[in-house]
Amino acid sequence: MARAPAPAPSASPPSDEVKSLDDRVRRNPRDAVGFYRRGQLYARYGDFNRAIADLGEAIRLKPDDPEAFNNRCWARTMLGDTSRALQDCDSALKLRPAYGDALDSRGLINLKLCKNAEALADYESAVKYNPRQASSLFGRGVAKLRTGNPTGGNEDIVAAKGITPSIAEEFKGYGVTATGNEVSAR
Repeated sequence: MARAPAPAPSASPPSDEVKSLDDRVRRNPRDAVGFYRRGQLYARYGDFNRAIADLGEAIRLKPDDPEAFNNRCWARTMLGDTSRALQDCDSALKLRPAYGDALDSRGLINLKLCKNAEALADYESAVKYNPRQASSLFGRGVAKLRTGNPTGGNEDIVAAKGITPSIAEEFKGYGVTATGNEVSAR
């Protein structure tokens, strides 16, 4: 899932989009895609409990969907449920071992848990699949800083900020900050 900072608590998804998806799953309660899309919508607006419920229903209906597992992993991470989030990321990766987004999500969990070597391994793999994903580069930079590689860490952070200038603030919202001699993008 593309990461974005959670909107202000007063933000809510556009009612027409919610109504359309509500109608869709009401008409077909076995529509895994409808539940998935509504779960994504709720997650995008910071309603992680509803997102988890809908993504869980999508998984129940289509248990071989790595995207649903990854998005539920991310939503659980945002709520601080790292244990179950890790299970979801691992499930996504069992279904699709070369899934950069799930590696990125698991890297974030490991950073939050200060499992820096594991985070670095996840982000190294994620960057192989998408070398221009700002969240993977920034996360890898933080992991490098935390594991004693300030030069490599700063290079990754600068590259990430060059792609997404607000990436440091985004990670701060996730409860992750760089430690060390972080530099600004030029």
